Amino acid sequence: MDMNQYLEVFIEESREHLQNVNDQLMRFEKNTDDLGYVNEIFRSAHTLKGMSATMGFDDLAQLTHKMENVLDAVRNHQLDVHTEVLDALFESVDALEIMVQSISEGGDGQLDVKLLVQKLQRIVAEETVAQHAASSIEYDELVQPLLSQTADQGFNAFEITVQLERTCLLKAARAYMVFDVLEQAGDVIKSAPTVQDIEQEKFESSFIVILVTNESQEKLQASIMEVSEVESVKIAAVPVKKETEMEGLVSPEVAAAIQEVTVSAPSKSPVEEKRQPSNNKTIRVNIDRLDSLMNLFEELVIDRGRLEQISKELNNSELDETVERMSRISGDLQTIILNMRMVPVETVFNRFPRMVRQLSKDLGKQIELQIVGANTELDRTVIDEIGDPLVHLLRNAVDHGIEMPQARLENGKNEKGTIRLKAYHSGNHVFIDLEDDGAGINREKVLQKALDRGIIDGKTAETLTDKQVYELIFASGFSTAEQISDVSGRGVGLDVVKNTIESLGGSVTIDSNEGYGSRFSIQLPLTLSIISALLVQMSEERYALPLSSIIETAIVQPKEVMHVHGQKVIDFRGAIIPLLDLKELFTVPNSVQGDHYSVVIVKKGEKTAGLIVDSFIGQQEIVLKSLGHYLPGVFAISGATILGDGQVALIIDCNALIK
Repeated sequence: MDMNQYLEVFIEESREHLQNVNDQLMRFEKNTDDLGYVNEIFRSAHTLKGMSATMGFDDLAQLTHKMENVLDAVRNHQLDVHTEVLDALFESVDALEIMVQSISEGGDGQLDVKLLVQKLQRIVAEETVAQHAASSIEYDELVQPLLSQTADQGFNAFEITVQLERTCLLKAARAYMVFDVLEQAGDVIKSAPTVQDIEQEKFESSFIVILVTNESQEKLQASIMEVSEVESVKIAAVPVKKETEMEGLVSPEVAAAIQEVTVSAPSKSPVEEKRQPSNNKTIRVNIDRLDSLMNLFEELVIDRGRLEQISKELNNSELDETVERMSRISGDLQTIILNMRMVPVETVFNRFPRMVRQLSKDLGKQIELQIVGANTELDRTVIDEIGDPLVHLLRNAVDHGIEMPQARLENGKNEKGTIRLKAYHSGNHVFIDLEDDGAGINREKVLQKALDRGIIDGKTAETLTDKQVYELIFASGFSTAEQISDVSGRGVGLDVVKNTIESLGGSVTIDSNEGYGSRFSIQLPLTLSIISALLVQMSEERYALPLSSIIETAIVQPKEVMHVHGQKVIDFRGAIIPLLDLKELFTVPNSVQGDHYSVVIVKKGEKTAGLIVDSFIGQQEIVLKSLGHYLPGVFAISGATILGDGQVALIIDCNALIK
């Protein structure tokens, strides 16, 4: 069988199970008395082991098998839960994630896990107090009379001991196959361990079954040995007393129970019981197919714009009605397709609790991470990009924000710090707030570092507001850490955050109260593929400005324009803002200045500027297309779009224009 066809599903499901194990381990660490978490972890680990063994990834299956042993000992109260046990399980999950990542990148998924396997084995060996073993089986007063009754009917009774190979990973599956063979040959009267324990793999490597059958020992032996990973089979006849010899030895209750047993109809074990199929209304779709669907729809949006323009030019009422109806339908289709591409931010947030746990442990701090609004949805393109910025912000909060436990107690705080990660919708944007109750930002320390590094001069420092001072920590190479560590100090974190968020058409702001904590607020657009834009005219050329960057439009008279140090500025609602002439900036040919300025007021965070254009065309939904590899790094141009008349309009990157 070619397993490659299942590889993609295996990788996807493995990541889901590992994420579930991580989540449940984090919860179990906070409440070790609740074994429900352990059962959930065990189920995911057991499924992962089975999938790995089936796909031939032995290292994955072996490590998961050893994890199962530890988890089984915990849930059977044979192992006390302490830090070493939890750390070993977390290390195992890390190793499993590395192996799955290797497989997804085309590797073989192999990893040297000998030391980790030995660690797990030692934990179980040192503290496990009892193991389930199949050394003998009892013939109680219910079994003996039943065997006697079957003997009178001409059946044979055998005690069958099945020994599986020590390296067998799927013991329950092999046991099920043995039971299947036996139940085709006769009736299983009893087993040791019980069927339920065998189903849950609560046995070492052997089990005993009492079978009533009319088959011969030799045929039974051959049938069982055909099951793979069965090492040996021992079959012995059970000495049975005849029914007449049993009279007077059995209580009336047992005798009545025997009468109800019918040997002709084999009883089904719990292993055989099948669950009712659930009405699952979700399917897995390859993301490439969604991307292809989105690309086709983008072409449809371009053609829709073309049809709308033709309809206006022809002024035909029937055509107008048809185009209007098509616009409504395509608008509904656009909403559906964009919703299909939406992914909950929890796919990014889920990895943070584990990261904060490890960082706080390394730094000797006590930190609780609270996550709110994890089901808030964002476009997959945005989701793929925000992971790293959030990692930088969290590491910054853990290292610089939250104080050491002793310092918190001295300041009258709880020794355990809190970091709150919150996501929520507002209009056509998603906001992600990261707030901590730590030390806050020291204004004087930030100013001094900025002066030392030449980011600002002394005269500028005196005029900066608190918010402007906080913005300085986003400067490249800036860090207030006294020494470089594995966590921070190199000054390559927060500038990456700001650049990445702004490249997505978003913004990041800081609010801080020294001694009480800080809040970083990130604003992101819901989607990047189809955006609302303002089309503007400059000479014979047309450009698009994203509405998310625009505050308003204005008509400015030449007499209202002032000059400061050679820069055109205007008074906009009590604030002096610079004017940028886009025709000069983009060297637009045949440009002629009219009797007034058409100005688009745009923003970047707290900064504002006015962009001079010839005229405003109007608002339109446009498809954002990349300029490709032929035109990389064009200043202040983020892409292009095709308009209804087939002409190309360049999309202006307002963030790049405002410095």
